[in-house]
Amino acid sequence: MLKSILKKKKATETVQLAHDEFFNDLRTKNYSRLDKDKHVYLDYTGGNLYSSLQIEKHLELLENNTFGNPHSTNPSSSLSTNLVAEARKKVIDFFNAEDYYCVFTSNASGALKIVGECYPFDADGHFLLFADNHNSVNGIREYCKKAGGGFEYVPMNVEDLSVSSERLTEQLKSVDKKNKLFAYPAQSNVSGIKHDLNWISMARDLGWDVLLDAAAFVPTSVLDLKKYSPNYVSISFYKIFGYPTGLGCLLIRKDSFNKLNKKWFAGGTVNLASVNAPYHFLIDNHERFENGTVNYLDIPALKIGLEYIESIGMKRLNERVESMMDYLYTNLKNMSHSNGVNQVDIFGHPQRKNTGGTMIMCFKNPDGSKIGFEKIEELTNQKKISLRSGCFCNPGLDETNNCLTNEELANYFESRNSGSYGEMIKYLNKMRGATRISVGVATNQNDLDTFLSFVKSIKDKTIASIV
Repeated sequence: MLKSILKKKKATETVQLAHDEFFNDLRTKNYSRLDKDKHVYLDYTGGNLYSSLQIEKHLELLENNTFGNPHSTNPSSSLSTNLVAEARKKVIDFFNAEDYYCVFTSNASGALKIVGECYPFDADGHFLLFADNHNSVNGIREYCKKAGGGFEYVPMNVEDLSVSSERLTEQLKSVDKKNKLFAYPAQSNVSGIKHDLNWISMARDLGWDVLLDAAAFVPTSVLDLKKYSPNYVSISFYKIFGYPTGLGCLLIRKDSFNKLNKKWFAGGTVNLASVNAPYHFLIDNHERFENGTVNYLDIPALKIGLEYIESIGMKRLNERVESMMDYLYTNLKNMSHSNGVNQVDIFGHPQRKNTGGTMIMCFKNPDGSKIGFEKIEELTNQKKISLRSGCFCNPGLDETNNCLTNEELANYFESRNSGSYGEMIKYLNKMRGATRISVGVATNQNDLDTFLSFVKSIKDKTIASIV
């Protein structure tokens, strides 16, 4: 019996990474800088890594052509116009989004800002959102508040950071307003939990417009906008393929386009504008929201990036990511100090079900006290391991993890005009923040083992606790 248990444990601890030969070869060809620098990169949710192939193709395009501002029909402008149009079509095709306009933005936050500014919030408006949302979604509540509308959050289940379908349904049904916007992430940027995309149709059937934050989801999962049809979708391209940064998009369902009321106009957004007579006519397509000159030198690189991801295959990439997270979780959950205290508390679903390539954790000393995330990052920096720490612009999830009550938070914010996480920790005597690792296209087993070796290296050591 004992031999059988040991054999099973050993098999579990050595989970085979999916498509190992393919991705190891890809790393050698396109990400050799990682091994050259002996760098362990585990922050793919923070920013994906670009391949050398993407850079070479984009550089060739720039070196061999002359580009001009696309707001003209001269040869250089026409070339820019055509390549921007090709990139836009590629985005539409990639997400199966022929029923949508693709509005290029500076990032996913810029896409979300368009919705916040232009959605018809008023006294007869309401904004419902998950507590598990990025701050760029949370910030939309300020537009709603200032317009006289109401807002409320759907809480998370503390034990696994999921959202109750029953609770969500109840809150969706309880609001009787004219303009109702429901926003949630397809995948949490912190816990990695993939939220149910079927909630989109459920909410729309109940009279809600749906804003889907897909920034953390689409780097490793297929988003088919024929199958799932939110009104608005925010996307960040460097999260998918690393280069270029500073570009995202807002996908707007064509039948929801005119519900967004643009409150000003700029260059490129109008068919006609007058000075002597104070009138203007907005363009009736994606250009309405693309203020000024688009980033016509970098936008063509989006097509290159999407084609690169297609050459890898989203299914293969998804399977690879799942196997890496299984490997990490299987090993990390069994790591403990000699006295039996777990070295890390891993937040989220206890079996890592329906999660992406992101994991958050809190490190602990042998006496069970929590180690500050800043100290862990300081130690991993010394090992050339790039991970991320803090609250990850998702305060709702962090407050849930660290059991901060509404009263405690209100008392803190109402007692001062400014503050910081360190100050809040001292005031509340409760932990804030965590350590996040995330994997992606160039991650290999050596990266994972290096991180696991780091965890082993601090076994039985007492590191300054934060609370």
